[in-house]
Amino acid sequence: MNPTPTVLILCTGNSCRSQMAEALVNHDLAGRVRAVSAGTRPQPKVADGAIAALQELKLPTDGLHPKDVDVFLNQPIDLVVTVCDNAKETCPIFPKPVRSIHLPFHDPHGEPLESFLQVRDDIRARLVPAVREALGL
Repeated sequence: MNPTPTVLILCTGNSCRSQMAEALVNHDLAGRVRAVSAGTRPQPKVADGAIAALQELKLPTDGLHPKDVDVFLNQPIDLVVTVCDNAKETCPIFPKPVRSIHLPFHDPHGEPLESFLQVRDDIRARLVPAVREALGL
């Protein structure tokens, strides 16, 4: 494992759930984990609701943008977390074996801010501890 393990959070569009998860893991496990996120079919931009949900917690959102999973295929990744069923089914094969876990979350895209807040809180309650456990932190 790398000195600071890298966690790739993978979703389809990389515009909602995976972006919130990236910000939450980087905040809650700061200095112990480096989280990045990507999509199997990235959208043009991060959903406004995801940005608003993160900003409500005063989490940084600068630099958040959808990225294609191909960007990370040849980078050292210690753990892949798929947060939607489609991403789990289409998760690419990495050049080296990578441990993966699947934690699906509701997709709030196109719903009111309250849905994004609920998903954000669910990610914090379930995904952050799962990453901590999977990496033995």
